[in-house]
Formats: sequence, C-alpha cells, structure tokens
Amino acid sequence: MKLWIDISTRKHRLRLYNDQHLIKTYPVAVGKMVTSTPLGKYKIINKQLNPGGPFGVFWMGLSKPHYGIHGTNNPSSIGKNVSHGCIRMYNKDVLDLASRVLLGTTVYIHK
Repeated sequence: MKLWIDISTRKHRLRLYNDQHLIKTYPVAVGKMVTSTPLGKYKIINKQLNPGGPFGVFWMGLSKPHYGIHGTNNPSSIGKNVSHGCIRMYNKDVLDLASRVLLGTTVYIHK
C-alpha cells in the first residue's frame, strides 16, 4: 500500500490516494495571497496531537520548515484562502487523515 496526498490550492481540496486509487477527499483552507501555500513535493516529517495555539487538535509538519497540515479552531475558514501558508482542515478530518498516513508520506501541493 502506497498512500500519498494531493492538495489543490485552487479547489481547496486534499485528496488521499493509495497508488492511483482515491481513498478520501477533504475540504481545506490554504494560504492567502501574501502568505501563499508553497507549491511542490514534500513529506510529512512529524505528527503531534494537541499542539496548542491555532492548530486545532493535530499537526502534521511538512519537510518545508514551518509549514504543515493541521486542524483549526476556526472551522468557518475551511474552503477559503486565509492561512499563513499551512493547510487547515476540520479537526475531525485532520484526525481521520492522521490516523491513515505515516511519517514519510508524500504530499504534492499544486494549484
């Protein structure tokens, strides 16, 4: 099984794949114009439950320093360009995703 994540900043969508098979789709918030989400290929390098601050119930750090996929204390922001570059998810969704992916999972971010 080869899980990987595809994030479309334009569609505000995170998709989890197993090889070429779509497992699940989640709505996300991404960076605003001034602090846009970095495009490229990254890996999940750390995971933390209840990281505190505005990161909701879970944090998954990316191989690009200071960027990650995390929950939010502001669920109304999902579907918008509002973050400082991170990918925000509903808390229930980030917990679901985190339970499925391992450290080292590839994350592709594109428009």
